[in-house]
Amino acid sequence: MEFKIKEIIRTNRKTIALCIQKDGSLVVRAPHFADSRYIKKIVYKKRFWVAKKVKQVRQNSRLNIRKKFIQGENFLYLGKDYKLTIDSFASGKLFLEDEFILPKTCAGRAREEFMHWYRQKAKEKIKQRVDYYQSLIGGRYNKINITSARTRWGSCGAKGNLNFSWRIIMAPLWVLDYVVIHEIMHLWERNHSKKFWVKLGAFSPDYKRAHSWLKEKGYSLCI
Repeated sequence: MEFKIKEIIRTNRKTIALCIQKDGSLVVRAPHFADSRYIKKIVYKKRFWVAKKVKQVRQNSRLNIRKKFIQGENFLYLGKDYKLTIDSFASGKLFLEDEFILPKTCAGRAREEFMHWYRQKAKEKIKQRVDYYQSLIGGRYNKINITSARTRWGSCGAKGNLNFSWRIIMAPLWVLDYVVIHEIMHLWERNHSKKFWVKLGAFSPDYKRAHSWLKEKGYSLCI
């Protein structure tokens, strides 16, 4: 069982990471000192894990059908499903009560309405959670950016900017909190060293479960 490596990305990292892309291809992130022979040896050693992940990604991609924005369709917010009602009598913009209410006059731009709503909620909630955990952990960030990344849920820039995908607002709060804590920790530890994970675990005891949740169900955070 062999897998073709789509791309090898060399950085200053110390370990090799195998990344399965949305199309099922394999991308390897490796240190500058790792030669191709060694990388292929690692891939072969992890071949059963790669096969499992490729199968999982391909299954998820079949499930990952774009939303149709029709009456009764479910949309996620903080891990909970809410049905969509298209209301002929409502006015203004999309809003959430016990369900999502979309004025019929906005139905032609439903995707844009949802994206705007999610982005605004992400900006509010993530700022709230960052400030809360920063008060516990310490560190100082420069600013918070809300991005449209599809699979990179968060990142910490060299200048202390914290970046988060608006899509993470669809995940359960405990998963969102893991992403927030993860990036705040990078203000202290820039790499994923053992020290980093120990510190992370002190504030996010369920970080492994949250990480697995994103790996297994992150495909559902889409519209």
